[in-house]
Amino acid sequence: MSRTIYYVNVPFINFKAMNKRDFLKTSSVLTAGSLLQFSAINKIIAQSAGLPDDQVVQQEPYWQAIRNQYNLKEEYINLENGYYNIMPKDIMEQYQEHIRKVNKLGAYYMRIMQQENKQRINKKLADLAGCSTDELIITRNTTESLDMIISGLNWKKGDEAVWAEQDYGAMKNMFKQVSKRYGMKNVVVSVPQHPKSDEEIVSLYEKAITPKTKLLMVCHMINITGHVLPVKKICDMAHEKGVMVMVDGAHTFAHLDFKIPDLGADFYGASLHKWLSAPLGCGLLYVKKEHIKKVWPLFAEDDRPENDISRLNHTGTHPVATDLAIENAIDFYNMLGHSVKEARLRYLQQYWTKQLRDIPQIDIATPKEPQRACAIANVGIKGMKPKDMADTLFKKYGIYTVAIDNAGVHGCRITPNVFTSLRELDTFAAAVMDMAG
Repeated sequence: MSRTIYYVNVPFINFKAMNKRDFLKTSSVLTAGSLLQFSAINKIIAQSAGLPDDQVVQQEPYWQAIRNQYNLKEEYINLENGYYNIMPKDIMEQYQEHIRKVNKLGAYYMRIMQQENKQRINKKLADLAGCSTDELIITRNTTESLDMIISGLNWKKGDEAVWAEQDYGAMKNMFKQVSKRYGMKNVVVSVPQHPKSDEEIVSLYEKAITPKTKLLMVCHMINITGHVLPVKKICDMAHEKGVMVMVDGAHTFAHLDFKIPDLGADFYGASLHKWLSAPLGCGLLYVKKEHIKKVWPLFAEDDRPENDISRLNHTGTHPVATDLAIENAIDFYNMLGHSVKEARLRYLQQYWTKQLRDIPQIDIATPKEPQRACAIANVGIKGMKPKDMADTLFKKYGIYTVAIDNAGVHGCRITPNVFTSLRELDTFAAAVMDMAG
């Protein structure tokens, strides 16, 4: 696949020559930072224009140039980018500028300019997601998005929900709370780490569905192993049985190259401070139009049409500069290239896992097949507790990871980013082999 190159140009604006009316028109655009120019990265990407992804992913000088766009801590190797993908320098600078501009304009911005800018950014985010603006809202994170759905449906005693023990804790906790509150039943499955086929996973969820099943939750990518599930096939199966599907996309939006409607999900939540590299505290919620009326808002809103998704978006006053920086993060992601980013992240994961998979003392809890994983993978050492493994990696080898010790997964989650070098991954692989004896 060849690459599409995006350029963002900034016109010169003479503020001194402006009258008040012109200033107000222009400032609504500038405050959102929609005219950001990534001049340095434009030059880098232009050098690989027209090359197929499988060639670009192996050009280390190119990725070193991308690495230079980040302000990284050199005292240790960061292989825990799944929790929060740090922002490139350009996005960080624009984010800080948004904070300054909002602070300067104060209540005027909040009352006069905020809504128009948010609507524009929402449109840009919806375009990236491949859906319409009347099916998507900006939230604070995946937990807020999905917990709103879980808690907002009209549950009745005897209703059932299906989810997996490998799902994220916040959503599992909300399902448990809803069970205590309304008397609904949670049916929990366990996803195999190395499935033989998509059908094995689809069948697992299918067998858990009964005539009482109201909602099925599935991870697009399991956060503790990086396992990519066949979401479209699961959604098709569930819909044939009249069951709605909610997808946890915290780790796939701007990580894998896809459009949300193509998955067939009824509800989809994601955190934009992960793979889109937006600031902490922004996410998205997609709700298929026909289901909006079925969800109660997290916070009460004025009366609006029941199919108006904005009724789900009231959270009170929040840091609007975070929303503004989403636009800058989308610009950066578009210029980097959706397909080449996914290809590079998968290449990095395959690079280090291939070095360790055949060592008897080492256990990799992530599928080997390329289509079943991307950047994230999990590795453990037999006989060593995950916490001890993570501590040793950091204290002895200067490598930061996160220990995972639940749901049948016992190891460290390894999450590189586009700035991660092969040298760093070689250092990591050598450290794990050394620890494994």
